[in-house]
Amino acid sequence: MDWQTPADYSTTVITEAQVRQLAGKPPVSGAWRDGDPAGERRFAPVGRIELESGESIPFVRVAFETWGELSPTADNAVLVLHALTGDSHVTGDATRGHVTSGWWKHMVGPGAPIDTDRFFVVAPNLLGGCQGSTGPASFAPDGVEWGSRFPFVTIRDQVAAQVALADELGIRSWAGIVGGSMGGMHALEWAVAHPDRVERLAILAAPPALTADQVATNSLQIEAVRSDPHFRGGDYYDSDEGPASGLALARRMAMLNYRSATELNDRFSRSWQSDISPLGDGGRFAVESYLDFHGNRFTRRFDANSYICLVDAMNSHDVGRGRGGVDAALARVSALTLVLGISSDRLFPVDGQRVIAAGIRDTLDGSEPVVLDSAFGHDGFLIEEEAVGAHLRRLLCTVP
Repeated sequence: MDWQTPADYSTTVITEAQVRQLAGKPPVSGAWRDGDPAGERRFAPVGRIELESGESIPFVRVAFETWGELSPTADNAVLVLHALTGDSHVTGDATRGHVTSGWWKHMVGPGAPIDTDRFFVVAPNLLGGCQGSTGPASFAPDGVEWGSRFPFVTIRDQVAAQVALADELGIRSWAGIVGGSMGGMHALEWAVAHPDRVERLAILAAPPALTADQVATNSLQIEAVRSDPHFRGGDYYDSDEGPASGLALARRMAMLNYRSATELNDRFSRSWQSDISPLGDGGRFAVESYLDFHGNRFTRRFDANSYICLVDAMNSHDVGRGRGGVDAALARVSALTLVLGISSDRLFPVDGQRVIAAGIRDTLDGSEPVVLDSAFGHDGFLIEEEAVGAHLRRLLCTVP
């Protein structure tokens, strides 16, 4: 659900240089705020969004990035949807406006699997996110951050904001929608709720509905954030210190599901972080330091309220809710579809992708998903770029 560099997933020891990158107190919030450098972001005011709960957000702004050129008939647009802690910066360098480089940088561009010589690619930041779209760290109509007042949003509410963005851009139908993990939930919702607006669909490492086990895991992460004394019920933006410890702990919990047990064991075994023994002498195992480093780094680029908001939205995901069940919902999908899973994924196991592939009538590979044999676990859809890219080329080069 997050992106890492090759060094991140090959190293077994966090170096002193890496630790120094995080010297100093973390910010109260890692959200992008008005007045910060925009980087490659564009902003679309999409107006009022009515929510499933009956509440509404009176003014929504969607931050997004684009690559390529929209054709005169607007028939070459591809929507790329990010995972839980992603954003609109799919490809490109880290700059003053983007604290990290693109999370899928080899997948979008000239001649890439999502080829910008052919397609106009759009990547929005989610409603409720913290990298430019309206979310808890944004200013409410009274000029104060939404904070604890930000309403509960669902996967369907977030897709409603994406639909409004498409309308604003003049895109009636997407040549393709590609989403992984939480982005795959949005992609699936698009194809079920708006089948006439999706020609090709790629669902990568995503389930048809969250299970009780997955909701339980998410609940622990939410509680980790809320239990931080600096969380202050969600109203911490004017404080000297934010809930960084709770957010970092939630991140550490999540990372255990993003990677496979095999990969962690192979990479770290029982190695120590330093010469100091972790067996009573105050030292640490290398895997502990690895999780700490990435948890602490996360607090520099994310917002605690957004994390809770987006995890809650993920928990809402059930494509069959109110539609007669999952099978009935999947039967609505008319797009030519690629369903892809990762063999070692313990966050969203392949069983979920099998249900999706069996329920959609027009898939690239019949009633079975493509299953990549990867040791990287859930993050394999981000790391195994060559293999994933080959399947995306198959999908996007096929005429529906």
